[in-house]
Amino acid sequence: QVQLVESGGGLVQPGGSLRLSCEASRTIFSIGDMGWYRQAPGKQRELVATITNDGRTNFADSVKDRFTISRGDARNMVFLQMTSLKPEDTAVYYCWRRDYGGNYWGKGTLVTVSS
Repeated sequence: QVQLVESGGGLVQPGGSLRLSCEASRTIFSIGDMGWYRQAPGKQRELVATITNDGRTNFADSVKDRFTISRGDARNMVFLQMTSLKPEDTAVYYCWRRDYGGNYWGKGTLVTVSS
């Protein structure tokens, strides 16, 4: 079973930056899309950003021009660089992977944006 482990969450002031990392292990297929979703308290999980195996990216309108997504050379890692963070970015951020075996999720990392 594929495992996704996130790291890098925490408390940051408005306007600050954070970098989230996710490493996939036990992958059978080397090709797969990866990305990030988030879920704020009382809200549904929503897409933040995704990146395909060949580097094509997709962002939620709310994070365009503030967040960037990238992958490691080994293609089993994905990173989310978040800048100009706002209180409304507060959420649990989940790593996601899709390959020929299905969709996989990490357990999430909490990002809190507050002064």
